[in-house]
Amino acid sequence: MEATLLGTVFGLSPVSSERVVGNAVFPSSKSKPRRQTHRVTAINSVASKTHVGVRRIQKNEDGAKVVKLVENPYSGAETASPDLRKCLSDFLEEARDFVGGDDGPPRWFSPLECAAQAKGSPLLLFIPGIDGTGLGLIRHHKKLGVVFDVWCLHIPVRDRTPAKDLVKLIERTVKSENHRFPNRPIYLVGESIGACLALDVAARNPNIDLALILANPATHVNNLMSQPLVGMLNVLPYGVPTLLEEIFGFKQGDPLTAMLDALTNEFAVHQIGGAGGGILRDFFTVSANLPTLSRIFPKDTLLWKLELLKSAVASANSHIYAVRAVTLILLSGRDQWLLNEEDIDRYSHTLPKCNVRKLKDKGHFLFFEDGVDLVSIIKCTCFYRRGKSHDHLSDYIMPTRYELKQQLDDHKLLIDATSPVYLSTLDDGKMVRGLEGIPSEGPVLYVGYHMLLGLELGPMVIQFLKERNIHLRGLAHPMLFLNGKDALADTQMFDKYKIMGGVPVSNFNIFKLLRSKSHVLLYPGGVREALHNKGEEYKLFWPEQPEFVRVASRFGAKIIPFGVVGEDDICDLVLDAYDQTNIPILKDFMEETTKKAGNLREGDGTELGNQICYLPGLVPKIPGRFYFYFGKPIETAGKEQELKDKDKAQEFYLQVKSEVEQCIAYLKMKRESDPYRHLLPRMLYQASHGFSSEIPTFDL
Repeated sequence: MEATLLGTVFGLSPVSSERVVGNAVFPSSKSKPRRQTHRVTAINSVASKTHVGVRRIQKNEDGAKVVKLVENPYSGAETASPDLRKCLSDFLEEARDFVGGDDGPPRWFSPLECAAQAKGSPLLLFIPGIDGTGLGLIRHHKKLGVVFDVWCLHIPVRDRTPAKDLVKLIERTVKSENHRFPNRPIYLVGESIGACLALDVAARNPNIDLALILANPATHVNNLMSQPLVGMLNVLPYGVPTLLEEIFGFKQGDPLTAMLDALTNEFAVHQIGGAGGGILRDFFTVSANLPTLSRIFPKDTLLWKLELLKSAVASANSHIYAVRAVTLILLSGRDQWLLNEEDIDRYSHTLPKCNVRKLKDKGHFLFFEDGVDLVSIIKCTCFYRRGKSHDHLSDYIMPTRYELKQQLDDHKLLIDATSPVYLSTLDDGKMVRGLEGIPSEGPVLYVGYHMLLGLELGPMVIQFLKERNIHLRGLAHPMLFLNGKDALADTQMFDKYKIMGGVPVSNFNIFKLLRSKSHVLLYPGGVREALHNKGEEYKLFWPEQPEFVRVASRFGAKIIPFGVVGEDDICDLVLDAYDQTNIPILKDFMEETTKKAGNLREGDGTELGNQICYLPGLVPKIPGRFYFYFGKPIETAGKEQELKDKDKAQEFYLQVKSEVEQCIAYLKMKRESDPYRHLLPRMLYQASHGFSSEIPTFDL
C-alpha cells in the first residue's frame, strides 16, 4: 500500500479516488427495518451492559440507505484535500436522525465509516461535549477508522444521567475492553465536558493503559457568561422548536429551507471567499437547520447540561492529581468561556506525561474547524501506539496523499528557487542525471553531508518520492521528537519530520530499519554539520569509530555515499555559535537549548563532541543552485564476517567517508562550469522553454 499511496500523489500509478459514503446507523423508534445489507462492525452499549455485535445498514419503508465501502482506506474524503471531509451540514443532517424520537440511556455506537481499521488497532472512545450526539468527530471518522477501533458515546437529549454515573458507564467499558485486550492501549478523546469525564475515568483507573486526548477541556465555568444565560433560559417558553417552524417556516422540504440548503451547497462546491465564504456557508447551514439545533438543545436540556458541566469540572479538578495516563491537550486560541490558561498550565505540570498543543485562531468546537486534522496531530505528537509505548517504526502511520501534497507545497519555493540537479551512479560506474542509479529494493543506507540547517532534506526526500517512489526514513536528532515540558520550543516546526517518517537516531533504530529493508538516510556528522560555524561548509565532522558499517553488513545493505553543495549560494552565515557567545541574551538561549537537546557525542574528544544547538544568523543571497551527487552503491552483502574485524571495518568506513568527500569536491568543481548556476539564466531558460522544463546543467 505504501508504494501505491506515494505513487498516486506524484502521478506514478492510478488509485481509485472514489469517496466512501456512509452514516452511523442509529435507528429511531419511528423507523422499522425490513431488510439488511452490507455488514459492518458496530457497538451497542446500554447503560450498565456493553454488547459487541454486528450492525447492518437497514432498508426502511421510506427508502434504502446505500453505503459503498472500498478496499483502499485512503480512498475517499482525505485523498486530495481536507475540504472533501464532512462538514457542519453533514453533522446536522445526521444529528437530525439521532434526536428524532431519541429515548433511552446513553450508549456506544461505531460509525460505518470507521469499519476499515487494521487488525490490532487500539480502541478509541469518543466522549462528546455539550451536544451529546457523539458525532463530534464526524469530519475525522474516515481517517480515524483506518488506525483505530472507534466507539462514540451518544447521550440522548432527554437523558439526565449525572456526571458520576456517566463516568461509571465509561469506566465499565474501559475495564471490559482492557480485560479483553490487556496489552492494547485505550484512547479516551474528550471534548469540553467529555474531557472532564475522561480525566475522571483516568483518575479512577491509574493501572489501566489509557491515553487521553482532551480538546478544549472545561477547566472552569465563566459565571459572567453562564449566569445571564441561565436567567435567559429560565424565561424562555418551552416548545421553541415548534415556534421556529411555525413562525419562520423552517420545515424540511419548505421553499425557504430548500433555498438555504442550495446556498449552503453552492458555497461548499465552489469554496467561495476563503474564510469569509466558510463563515457564510456555516451561517446558511445553521439557518437551514435551526429546528435540529433546537431539538438538540431544548431549554430543559441546556439547563441540565450547564449543571452537568459544573459538576464535571469540579470533579475533574479535584481528581486531577490521581491521573497517571499520558495526555495530549489541544487548545483553541479563541475559546475563553470554559478555558482558563492558568488551569491548563497547572494541568501540564500536574499530569505526569502531558503535552499541550496550541491551535491559534481556532474556536471552541475544535474538531469542526478547517485545518484541524486529529490523525495528523496524533502523528506529529508521536501519540499513536499499539503497545505499551510508541515505536517509531511499527507505529508509524504513512502520510496521506494530502499530507504529501502539503510537503510538496511547503518546499515548492525552495525547489523552484534552487532548481536542484540530481546525479547518480549506475552499477557499471557510469554517472547519469537523475536517480536512475538508486537501487529500488532495500535495505539501502544513504550516508552523506548535512547542509546548514538541513536545507537539502526537503528537496531530496521529495525528489526520491517523485522520481523513484522511494520513501526515505531519515535518522534525526532525538530533540526533534521531544514533547511536553522537555520540548525545545514550538514543536510544530518539526511536524514535517514526523509526518515523513523521521526516526530518532540510535544504533537500535538503524538495526530495525535495515532489518525491515527500508531506505535509510544517515548523517554521521549530525547536528555538528547542520549547525556548523563560519568557514566550515562542506567539512565532514564524522566520528572516528565505524558506527554503521557492521550493522549494514549484517543485513547486506547497499551503502550509497552522497554529497550536496549549494548552501553558500543561497545565504551567508554572519552570526555563528562563536559570535553568539559574546551576546549575553543569545548565549543564555544557546546554552539552555543545548542542555535540553542533549549531546549525543558527549565524551567525544574530537571536534564532533562540540555540539552546540543554536539558531544561525543568515543573510539571504539571490539563490544559486543545489547539486546532489549519489556515488556508486557499495555492497556489504557477504562481508559480514570480514567486517567483524575492527581494522577491516575501519578501512571500509574510511572508504565511505572518502567517497562522500569526493562527491562534494566533484560538485564544487563542476558547478563552476554550469551556465545555469545563477537565477537569472534559469529564469530566462524557463521563460523560453516553459516553466515545467528541466533546466540543463554542466556536462557530465
